[in-house]
Amino acid sequence: MTDDILGPVPRPGVLDIDPYVPGKATGLGVTRHKLSSNETPLGPSPLAVEAYRAAAASLELYPDGSATALREAIGAAHEIDPDRIVCGAGSDEILNMIAHAYLGPGDEAIHSEYGFLVYKIATLAAGALPVVAKERDYTTDVDAILAAVSPATRVVFLANPNNPTGTYISSAEVRRLQEGLPPNVVLVLDSAYAEYVRRNDYDPGLELAMTTGNVVMTRTFSKIYGLASLRIGWCAGPAPIIDALNRVRGPFNLSGPAIAAGAAAAADRDHVAAAAGHNETWLPRVSAALTGLGLTVTPSVGNFVLVHFPATPGRTAAEADAYLLARGLVLRRMDAYGIPGALRMTIGSEDANHDTVTAIADFLAGKQ
Repeated sequence: MTDDILGPVPRPGVLDIDPYVPGKATGLGVTRHKLSSNETPLGPSPLAVEAYRAAAASLELYPDGSATALREAIGAAHEIDPDRIVCGAGSDEILNMIAHAYLGPGDEAIHSEYGFLVYKIATLAAGALPVVAKERDYTTDVDAILAAVSPATRVVFLANPNNPTGTYISSAEVRRLQEGLPPNVVLVLDSAYAEYVRRNDYDPGLELAMTTGNVVMTRTFSKIYGLASLRIGWCAGPAPIIDALNRVRGPFNLSGPAIAAGAAAAADRDHVAAAAGHNETWLPRVSAALTGLGLTVTPSVGNFVLVHFPATPGRTAAEADAYLLARGLVLRRMDAYGIPGALRMTIGSEDANHDTVTAIADFLAGKQ
């Protein structure tokens, strides 16, 4: 055997993918607060936990391949037809389903400059070309997206609110984007953080998904519902697109416990309201506290903030990250997004928020 024997070669595009790197799960020592993955500090609904435990009694059975109970619970919560819903193992799987169904070699998919990393990964995995539309002040620029459209464009991915910036565009701007796209281009409205938004001019895109022929809205149970470990996502859209996604969707792509817990969580409006209320209280407090330390914070409508550090040696984002990790405080580096001068901080519990802001203040003050 020699090292130069040729083996199977992935098709073009696969080796161009930079594997997705999730937020760190631990610090350098004992982790006190993990604020790197935008998880809710309130945890899951007790009803979801109860449903999950009950599902353990039938683990020998295949789950419902259509996730009927979950789709019906989502449909009831949002007053839409369950037949217009597809569920997946997190919204990540939904995004990859869309790429698999609508992209191939020679096609293009557009995403904004600081859009969710999975858009590029899903596009390349489908053999298509990702096209980047510049943002303005860390916010999606509709005109830049429309200018990037070409005859090869098949999909536009738009996170609204956007991760990792926390910014959003109004429902009027989203509609302007949809109206400016050719009808054969799928507009994917990734509304993973929609439940946190408290702006009168915002809409998650459900109406567009239900009334137009080319809009799909994706959502997740990983954020405000506190079910990240179970990997539950869903999308709603035109019947022909839903049909296409069901054709490429793997059988039994959600586990029985995930379906049960998701259905229970979708029905627990009080738990969602409590999580949204917690964020509504702490998002402005954390933003103001960090701004008060002399740092720039991109205005956010999600459950996280993008915190920009100076380039001054001893005060950089990389050094701040190392300082916080050594104290068991885990934030998210932004190098993979092309924002190496910033850290993303999830809004956590009262203690987590206080401890992290205090530690950042100590870091900026040069305390050891």
